[in-house]
Amino acid sequence: MTNIPARSRLEAMDWSLALISQGIQSTVQRAQDPPGWLVQISSAEYEAALETIRLYQAENRRWGLRREVFRPGLLFDWVSVVWVGLLCVFYWLSESRAQMHSSGVLDTVAVAHGQWWRLFTAIWLHADLGHLASNVMFGFLLMGFAMGRCGTGVGLLAAYLAGAGGNALSWACASQPRFGLGASGMVMGCLGLLAVQSVSFWRKGPGPARALLTGLAGGGLLFVLLGLTPGTDVLAHFGGFASGLVSGILMAHWLAVLRKSAANLLCALFFVLLVLWPWWLAMRHS
Repeated sequence: MTNIPARSRLEAMDWSLALISQGIQSTVQRAQDPPGWLVQISSAEYEAALETIRLYQAENRRWGLRREVFRPGLLFDWVSVVWVGLLCVFYWLSESRAQMHSSGVLDTVAVAHGQWWRLFTAIWLHADLGHLASNVMFGFLLMGFAMGRCGTGVGLLAAYLAGAGGNALSWACASQPRFGLGASGMVMGCLGLLAVQSVSFWRKGPGPARALLTGLAGGGLLFVLLGLTPGTDVLAHFGGFASGLVSGILMAHWLAVLRKSAANLLCALFFVLLVLWPWWLAMRHS
């Protein structure tokens, strides 16, 4: 067996996923002297593995706004600032145009009559500055780490769909007419995405399994602290968190592909479409 040294556990995991996708069996090991991380492969596949890693690095050059924070391998994507800016712009527009609230809020009766776009438009609306500030404060951090982990476009789209999933659960479980709004379901979706980031390695030894259980426990604790606040839409929060968990599990085995520039660009374009199209339908039917 031959070892390829990596700078961090995250980098070793990424390389291992890339190798496995090309049919090269690999395992991630922790080195003791010197401390670090290794990708272990068959000696016969060493040259092919190096070429695969080289191509993977060439195709997945980090965007300029993705930076390591706190420790090597932990990426924060500063594009989350753009997401915060969008929330603020929509809040300003909704405050100056009251029609946006009535057209975009999650109205369970209207959704039941076919206005599905409210599942998306409600994410961009907030009741007041305090509501907006709460989502911006926690969402900025969680969104940045989710996009740093999954990729800018992929993480943004996955969190947005999780937010819509939270609204869908809130609508489906409503026993009487109700209204909802806010990006908290999307924020909880980011938390779910981060909680299962090690799921693809849970069978490779006690270390990765322990990391997965720790991530799930930490994510669950944060959900209890942030998502079960009295007076909030707990169903939307739970739906967003659960949607994020499911998305994270489905994406875990494909991170090597999803982190490619083409995949992130496609997801970013789809995200833009899912922002503009529902709002166009909302204003058209107002």
